[in-house]
Parts: sequence; C-alpha cells; structure tokens
Amino acid sequence: MLTEEQIKQFKERLLEEKERIEDELAGIVEKKSQGKGDFEVKYPDFREGEDVVELDEEADEVEEYATELSLEATLKDRLDAINKALDKIEKGTYGKCEVCGADIPIGRLNANPEALTCIEHAEQ
Repeated sequence: MLTEEQIKQFKERLLEEKERIEDELAGIVEKKSQGKGDFEVKYPDFREGEDVVELDEEADEVEEYATELSLEATLKDRLDAINKALDKIEKGTYGKCEVCGADIPIGRLNANPEALTCIEHAEQ
C-alpha cells in the first residue's frame, strides 16, 4: 500500500508529465472547439506565400503530417492514461489494479506512474 508521501510524489510526476505532453501537443495540433480533447493535427505548409507547388514539398508535407498524426495519437493516449491516474488519486484508488484490485508494485509505478494494472494484467 502506498503512503501519502508516495502518492504525493506520483501526483507531482504525473502533473509534470501532463504539462509536458500538453505543451508538445500544442506544437502539432489546433484546438477545434472548447470540447475536451477535441484537436486536429495542423497540416504543415512549407511553401507559404509561394505560387508554384513543388512535388517534393508536397511529399514532405504529407510525410510530416502522417508523422504528426501518429505522434498525436500516442500523446493523446498517454494524456488519457495520466488523467485517469490523476482521477484515481483523487478517488483514493491509485496504485490498485483495475482488474484484480491488488496493489500495483511500487517498481511498476516508478517506471510507469500512469499504470492502471498490475504486471499480471498489463496486457488485458
């Protein structure tokens, strides 16, 4: 069972990581509306102000856009997991496996503070 001090430290780590991810997301997405998590990846424009479209520039834009779409999905998944872990801290259930209810080992939480399951149930 986690102590209050350990939970406080994990909360600080989670909040720092949340801020870092939100900053990183802000660099590649535009907020579509006021809805939570409602983002759209910015399409890069390498030829801003140019009249002639070069095929290699178009290809670069498409490649960068595809990369940023993948990165956005990964970052949003991490952000969702962090928010879920922070919610569990507020509810007093942080550090308990969502599948079996057992304590999540401290080593697992140190490696991955947003872990929601014990190692045995990590793949479920």
